[in-house]
Amino acid sequence: MVRFDAVNPQLLRMGKVVSEDSARRFLATMSREQSENWLRTQMHACYGGLLIEPWVLDVDTTIKPISGHQDAAKKGYNPTKPGRPSLAYHSYFIGNLRVCLDVEVESGDRSAAKHGYAALWRIIDGLPLEQHPQCLRGDLAYGEERLMSQCEERGQNYLFKLRQSPRVKDLIKMMEKGGGWKDAGQGFEGIESSLRLKAWSCARRVVILRRPVKVGPPSGKELPLLENGGVVLEAEGKYEYMVLVTNMDLPVVGLAQLYRDRADVENCFDELKNQWGWGGFTTKDVERSQTMARLVALIYNWWSLLVGLINPEKHAEAITSRPELLYGVGRMANSGRQTTVTVTSTHKNAAQTQRRQTWVGHFLSRLSNAAEQLSRSEIWRLILSRVFVRFLRGRIIGSPENYAIPDFA
Repeated sequence: MVRFDAVNPQLLRMGKVVSEDSARRFLATMSREQSENWLRTQMHACYGGLLIEPWVLDVDTTIKPISGHQDAAKKGYNPTKPGRPSLAYHSYFIGNLRVCLDVEVESGDRSAAKHGYAALWRIIDGLPLEQHPQCLRGDLAYGEERLMSQCEERGQNYLFKLRQSPRVKDLIKMMEKGGGWKDAGQGFEGIESSLRLKAWSCARRVVILRRPVKVGPPSGKELPLLENGGVVLEAEGKYEYMVLVTNMDLPVVGLAQLYRDRADVENCFDELKNQWGWGGFTTKDVERSQTMARLVALIYNWWSLLVGLINPEKHAEAITSRPELLYGVGRMANSGRQTTVTVTSTHKNAAQTQRRQTWVGHFLSRLSNAAEQLSRSEIWRLILSRVFVRFLRGRIIGSPENYAIPDFA
């Protein structure tokens, strides 16, 4: 239906909407270098203005199972469909903002974290020093000597989760005997220590977190004599443990919360794979898969920023924001030299959405009139400040605490 839309192409100054086959043939004419330069530039234009503020770089990998024949689709780590060929998407996000920095597509047998290090350092080393992330954050796949030593050589802070190897388990047992646990928030207790594993080049700071696991008392059928004698048994307290390794000076409670915030990256994967297309499109060659993965991430960023401008109070995923903002009947009428487009929405929140979109129109119009002396990057910084107003607490990106963004409404 999109191909035969007569309204949107004119509004976007397009001749027409091409077919999927035409798009695939066009992408096949691009070299890998051309594709990378084009899309990396576009993606940086989305998030570059945010990096003036302190930020966290979340790194993680997701798996895309492949049906049929495709270049680089190989058997590897595939938790949902074991044995099926897959591709590995090494992905990089601005923590908690749900903004994708980049994605690298690798074959299914290159899902290990080490295969994404080159792209990771390309992103960081390509930024000015003052825009480097305050912390590099990852799960237990990244808590290994090679990446930690690279971070230490560059002076980059990191926070990773450790695998519970025998040496790590021994440390947990030793700390349990010693006591001294402190509250770490959200039901966790924490304690810090120092650890040097055999594969490590030096001793590093580790934080052990524990949380009680509720275990019911033994049933009367298991211990009938005690139950009949009126003895009430309570199960001994048990804990689940998480061990973090870091070179940061934050207190235990701060490190615990900083790592818990990493869970939000799983929401990014869910949205990109199930609502945008990372898990859907198929091309025969891996070069076009790489191009499409970045295109999807770019469109995901664009849509997230648009929705955030309309409703900055919360992040609305595509499954809810698309019906609210896109599902409507549009009519275009030409009268003389004037073109009028009328959109009628059937969504239950149509009135509220209309008010918000009207406000955005006033905001952008007045910003344009008031910002004649500003560069495009400065204007974009003001727009980003409005999109992420809840994180910035009302101020402009890169400004002092008491310098609030103008309302322009």
